[in-house]
Amino acid sequence: MGEEKLSINFKKPITKEALRQNLTKTLSRFHPLENIENVDEFYRLIDRKNLDKSLSDERPYTYWSLELYDQKNGIRGGGGLGVLAADMRRTAERMNVPFVLLTPFYPSEQHQETKVETINGNFILKNETKSVSVNYKDFGFELLNTVTINCNNQQTKLEVIEKDLGSTRILCVTEPGFGELYSGESGGDHRLFQEVALGFGGYQALKLAGLKPAIIQLNEVATFFAALARLDELVHNGMDLYEAIVYTRKHTLYTNHTLVQAAEATFHYDQFRRFVFPNLKSRSVQTWLSDKFVNGQIRLSTITIEIAELRSGVSKLHARVANYHDISGKKVKFKAVTNGIDIPTWTSNSVIALLKQKGIIDKFYLPTADYVEKIETLTATEILTEKKRGQTELRAVLAHRLDQYGNHPQIPEDALIFDFKRRFVDYKRPWLPFSNPTLLREILLNANAHYLLAGRVHEGDSVMLARLKSVLEIIDNDPVLKERVHYLPDYDEELGRVLSVGANASINTPIVGLEACGTSWMKDVINLGLLISTHDGGVADCSADSYLCIRGTSEDEEIDSLYANLTEAANLWRNPTGLEALIKTQLRAYLPIISGTRMLKDYLEYLF
Repeated sequence: MGEEKLSINFKKPITKEALRQNLTKTLSRFHPLENIENVDEFYRLIDRKNLDKSLSDERPYTYWSLELYDQKNGIRGGGGLGVLAADMRRTAERMNVPFVLLTPFYPSEQHQETKVETINGNFILKNETKSVSVNYKDFGFELLNTVTINCNNQQTKLEVIEKDLGSTRILCVTEPGFGELYSGESGGDHRLFQEVALGFGGYQALKLAGLKPAIIQLNEVATFFAALARLDELVHNGMDLYEAIVYTRKHTLYTNHTLVQAAEATFHYDQFRRFVFPNLKSRSVQTWLSDKFVNGQIRLSTITIEIAELRSGVSKLHARVANYHDISGKKVKFKAVTNGIDIPTWTSNSVIALLKQKGIIDKFYLPTADYVEKIETLTATEILTEKKRGQTELRAVLAHRLDQYGNHPQIPEDALIFDFKRRFVDYKRPWLPFSNPTLLREILLNANAHYLLAGRVHEGDSVMLARLKSVLEIIDNDPVLKERVHYLPDYDEELGRVLSVGANASINTPIVGLEACGTSWMKDVINLGLLISTHDGGVADCSADSYLCIRGTSEDEEIDSLYANLTEAANLWRNPTGLEALIKTQLRAYLPIISGTRMLKDYLEYLF
């Protein structure tokens, strides 16, 4: 290993902070993430050779999210928004791009415990959500200082904590009463407090850290107040309101994940009077914001659209069908930037080594120029070998996980594994494979397969809790299903990864038109598993012939198609030639799409 030099600019005062930053940059080259050594190399790749004039350590790409799902760094999110935020940051670190992720650090997190039993002939479901305290110091965060926001006639002091990770930084605001992620009603006071704290408190945190945002990316409308804080700061410092609005609009990207505007919560003027207006320093900004209320109510999407000129959807289909209108009633157009995943985080190390060795992906985790030809060198033997390795990893994790009966799932080494691993919400339809228990039983028996069902029910969602109970009761009433179907509560990042690595076929059943993108299926494809899915979200970026597509014009037809595809998937894993052909087809179609590097590349090209 060559000698590393610590570079110090003697034209600037040498401060403790400057020395720390230089040391961090040097050490980042030895980080297990194997970062691209020079950001210029990545910028040349995306044909933005002079991007360093727009992005720097002092003017980073700033990404705002109400949730982050990054267990390694002590933050446990609720679902796809948090996973996406974590993968954006990881990818930026790998590519050595200056990037700051701003998010709350919630002082407590929820864990789900689910158990079923039969008492006096009655099926009982015990589903408990427990809160566990979390201390940021245990995960390497350092206290930077405190900032103050004004909410509900009182001042609240927020701790600003930070963690440097290569070229990136996680910057959080927190305080003891902050509550858990998504605590309270979506249009309630506490939720508004959390959103205001991230927006106004987070913007103060940036200033505290000596940073100015080159760009503000809003990961959904809950982060609107970050852009509002910037607008207010510009006007307070003397910029004309109209000029400040134009400037803020040109430097703010609103990334939408919701298909229907009417589904979003509304806030009342009185709530803004108590929680938002006290944090505005400019009277003209307050007047501008007040004018956006209609009948004393406002949707955050309406004003987010007003303040962000750049707007993106998270798949081609989503950008096309998202039904949003601005304050004048004009339909909003979204730029399609399909989500991606941080491939090294979610992929078996041996699969990555195989794909690199064969020249299918490069050091940026992007497909090579001749990846289509290189994929042809992949063999069924290699696919089968990698999946066996993945299942060994999966079994190791299952050894300390409990199913609905409080047992560690035991899956024989010669068994196939089907899985469903997504949030337990209505439109994802996790119950669909249990529509015909008799047929499902036959498929599992004939294929010698086990089914792993992982997903969390949001606290307070009584409808989905009843759905979960119904599914678990179906399983409990059938001896074969009871033996071969394992519900894994407390779904998290660790479980999501090993299911992707180990499952032979994964099931994705959203109602077509309701999934904005989804990323779980991307992890299945890159780990050489078969995808069984409806043609929705990011899956619809490619042809329905690229995978085992669930087809039908009614739910009954979709159910029939689902069972046919489960049978086909089982047959393919016993037929090396057919398996090899379909895995290659999936890779050819989706490899250019699923990489987080491609996602970051697309955002940088759109923004700059």
